[in-house]
Amino acid sequence: MRVWRQHELGDPAELLRLEEVDPPTPGPEQVVVDVEAVGLTFVDCLMARGLYQMETKLPWSPCTEVVGRVREVADDVDHVAVGDRVVGIGGGSLAEQTALRAGGTHRLSEKVSAGAAAAALVNYGTSWFALYDRGHLAAGETLLVHAAMGGVGTAAVQLGLNTGAKVIATAGGPEKVGHLREMGVELAIDYRENPDFVEEIRTHTGGRGVDVCFDPVGGDVFDRSRRCMAWDGRLLVIGFTSGRIADAPTNHILLKNYSVVGVHWGASVGRDPRPSEEARQAIFALLEEGRLDPPVYPPFAFEDVPAALDAIYHRRTWGKVIVEV
Repeated sequence: MRVWRQHELGDPAELLRLEEVDPPTPGPEQVVVDVEAVGLTFVDCLMARGLYQMETKLPWSPCTEVVGRVREVADDVDHVAVGDRVVGIGGGSLAEQTALRAGGTHRLSEKVSAGAAAAALVNYGTSWFALYDRGHLAAGETLLVHAAMGGVGTAAVQLGLNTGAKVIATAGGPEKVGHLREMGVELAIDYRENPDFVEEIRTHTGGRGVDVCFDPVGGDVFDRSRRCMAWDGRLLVIGFTSGRIADAPTNHILLKNYSVVGVHWGASVGRDPRPSEEARQAIFALLEEGRLDPPVYPPFAFEDVPAALDAIYHRRTWGKVIVEV
């Protein structure tokens, strides 16, 4: 079978290679799937370069979520069967077949698209954990989402709107801002035109500020977001895609009485998977009911994986990015 692999750290557009390897067999508590599609994220771009907080083990293959049909199951697996269509966290390889941890797979309805399923698992799982478990977002509150046309950003926007929050969002370029307006945000800000969004947000909120800020960017965006926080607000630290880890002056936090809240969904799942499993069931129920509609970027072909990662890294994509196999 074919698999994309990288044998040294660096730019995946230059270093990824399509190789032939033996197909996988299921280990204990695993299933092997014929892959329909694979979801990619900005984390894959960082992992390729050795810039993520987790070590990149070589040879490395990009893969965040996998949608496919079960081909083979281990003897100790009984909740999925051969022929089931499933989505699961990537098995460590962007390949035509891959092995997944059976306990992390979710059986899919045939009517759910591969892109929506891939988005629901990690992007919506992360944003659900951020907004509800960490941010305690409530109806009527004001939510500010940065990088709002990215994978986790679009998930945060949709979940916020679904909750009944008033959503403000930032994104780069008129196309992305247009998508956000179509999604129903109250105020969409093009950070390329207005990188210092503080006064625009203050004016829009009548000087009050925002109750919850969803920040996967860090750096200057975090610095400005602090100045947008309402009394008793929650500033959620999702990540640092800007490349700079910002500081949080404690005197400012005290004087405005807001909280800076860390959001590490992956580590939380490892410590206690039950809340994540409950969230996953709720997310897929909303998806199948049509109450969530994840924006999916036009899919890349299997042969175009390096180009897909290059497009993600240089912010040319929006919504969920998938590769069809």
